[in-house]
Amino acid sequence: MLEDNQPRQTGEDSESRNEQPASSARRSFLRTTGLSTLGAMVGMTIPFEGNMPFGVVPVMAQDSGEDLMSGKSGLTLLGDRPLNAETPAHLLDDDVTPYERMFVRMNGLVPQTALDQDAEGWTLAIDGEVETPLELSIDDLKSQFETVTNRLVIECGGNGRAFFNPGASGNQWTTGAVGCPEWTGVRLADVLNKAGIKDSAVYTAHYGNDPHLSGDPDKNPISRGVPIEKALEEGGMIAWEMNGEPIPAFHGFPLRLIVPGYPGSASQKYLTRIWIRDQVHDGAKMTGYSYRLPEHPVAPGTEVPESDMVIMTVMPVKSLITFPETGTEVATGEPTEVRGHAWAGNGDVQAMDVSIDFGQTWQKAELDPAPNLYSWQRWRADVTLPETGYYEVWARATDKDGVMQPPVVPGWNPRGYGNNMQHRIALVAT
Repeated sequence: MLEDNQPRQTGEDSESRNEQPASSARRSFLRTTGLSTLGAMVGMTIPFEGNMPFGVVPVMAQDSGEDLMSGKSGLTLLGDRPLNAETPAHLLDDDVTPYERMFVRMNGLVPQTALDQDAEGWTLAIDGEVETPLELSIDDLKSQFETVTNRLVIECGGNGRAFFNPGASGNQWTTGAVGCPEWTGVRLADVLNKAGIKDSAVYTAHYGNDPHLSGDPDKNPISRGVPIEKALEEGGMIAWEMNGEPIPAFHGFPLRLIVPGYPGSASQKYLTRIWIRDQVHDGAKMTGYSYRLPEHPVAPGTEVPESDMVIMTVMPVKSLITFPETGTEVATGEPTEVRGHAWAGNGDVQAMDVSIDFGQTWQKAELDPAPNLYSWQRWRADVTLPETGYYEVWARATDKDGVMQPPVVPGWNPRGYGNNMQHRIALVAT
């Protein structure tokens, strides 16, 4: 079978549309944070139930990947602890990514409040280096600030990790840890400005209520932040709806931070607190090698000291071919439509090109303007394959600063972040 950018395979490390219909086993899996007994999951007594680690599912109650992802459609399950699943490129053709095609990236467990879609009593604290600390309910957010709706790309910083050589540890994402849903909420800057940002403010720190995999209530599965300048820029949101519905459990119900242009890890799910700090945040997955790149280019496989690693910020320009599916047979000598999306962490994409001769020549693709800043942009081109045989279509986006996607994996780094190599698919001319 013809593969779409055949990845390397390496080891991994730790790195519902509102109650989707699901099997009882899946519901049990997701509700491990709230079960009083595991025996109900297997229909009998478990003599050593008390020894079973928090969040572990009894073997007899474990679902297949399809059951765990009930409500999703066609996603590839990469791991179930925590839950991670990506979307094949040809299933990302929608301009607005629907729930069933949106990738899943969990760091901890799904909180019970999200599973129950229960936002009663939910509050968001804004504190730290502010003039007026705030504690806001969801109703406060809706009534005190202007509501906005935008299409915003969310992409995991490790999207494309599977193609690094030597391989990098972590979830082996290929191209599918990205999506562009429509988010509804309020501007992050509006909320922060109401609190009154002090001159001493340097960084935000984000917190949610998702449980740590260990079950330790004193541990955060993830708590990242962004420079205060980024938090106050256009595009940032505190959202309560995804595609016109309350945010589904996997994606952050009832509140999610959206920090477009930065790795998806900055867009905290299950948001309960934004702490404004007078220093760079040092929360869970902010230090060491997490979401960090070497300060200077290094040779592949280099052992980089932690002191030489810097925080990953703006995501690189990128594009995806979403139609046709790789391996498709097409007619020789006749135009074939190729299309997809392009996006960039620093704003709009300015140009899109495709090649059918392994990058020797390029033709311009039609590129639609973005509906709003930090949305992906639709592109399309007609290609004609001149004779029978095997072809590859390569796609190359150029950002507003003139930076193009490279043909190969750029900037090797120990954790495999920031891969924006040109996407390519195979076509067979008959």
